[in-house]
Amino acid sequence: MEILKEIILKLYDKEKIKEILKEGLEDINDIDLEEGDELVLEGLSIESEDIGFRLSPKAISQLPRLMPSAPAEEVEIEEYEPALKEWENQIQEVPMGATSSDGGTRKKVVKLGGEKCMPFYPDDDNPNMPIVTFDTFDSKIHLPGVISKHYEDVMGSPGEWAKKSVEEYGAKMVTIHLTSTDPKGADTPPKEATKSVEEVLEAVDVPLVIGGSGNPDKDPAVLEAAAEAAEGERCLLASATLDLDWERIADAAMEYNHNVLAWTTIDINLQKELDRKLMNYGVDRDRIVMDPTTAALGYGIEYSYSIMQRIRMAGLEGDEELDFPISNGVTNAWGAREAWM
Repeated sequence: MEILKEIILKLYDKEKIKEILKEGLEDINDIDLEEGDELVLEGLSIESEDIGFRLSPKAISQLPRLMPSAPAEEVEIEEYEPALKEWENQIQEVPMGATSSDGGTRKKVVKLGGEKCMPFYPDDDNPNMPIVTFDTFDSKIHLPGVISKHYEDVMGSPGEWAKKSVEEYGAKMVTIHLTSTDPKGADTPPKEATKSVEEVLEAVDVPLVIGGSGNPDKDPAVLEAAAEAAEGERCLLASATLDLDWERIADAAMEYNHNVLAWTTIDINLQKELDRKLMNYGVDRDRIVMDPTTAALGYGIEYSYSIMQRIRMAGLEGDEELDFPISNGVTNAWGAREAWM
């Protein structure tokens, strides 16, 4: 109560207080309040300019003091230097295609391999970028709509198909699959099938990959005939495997100046065995390309990829049976059920 009286006395003079006091009260000190009583001041207004504050020295001493901010510290950022690995070996470089100076008719030679380190690693500079070869077929085949819609006007004409791939889509290499030679299909004779190879060679001037139908009994004869038809062009004959007469394909490659695709089924030991046999048979190292199989389904992409990774690392570390370029038949994905959905 005493505090309240003190506040009122400081805000208003005695005359003003007297005006607002009830009759019978001369002074604010005449107000006698007991505990629990209520004091109501009617007609009393407090203006903002009438209000003032006073802080006791004790209160001021308890206010937190603002510490001066520390000067900004300059942090020196060290230059990042990745840990580099020095590999012992370089992957064999394999030229694809032969120009006129080499006895062929290709406009440009495409080089595969030559890697000095693993892909995307800063250990060294790899000299050659991966190459995408576009597929063509010597007969009409069933393809998913997302693919066939781009080639409907050229299916059935290997030369026009290859030409469209090069001129419209920028293909640097073309693969001609002689699928019509399959004994379970049209069973086209090898000599007749080579007409498609000649047609593609005339239509485009990029290096070629020549594949059979995948029939192990007939493919050696088909690739022999195709190698002769494309003599001197340094094509890639696909494929030599341990399940067929690979010696005939190796002979055709050496006689007619071609390269050999060594295809195995996701097994490092089988890949080493086939590569070793080809080299011992007389195939030059700069004519061998490996295909360890790309299997996104079945085994799984992780398993397939890990095999390729181990092959490449072994080659870079000095394994001369595995230091060849790697080819992936990724268009096998067209045969998956999901591609048709």
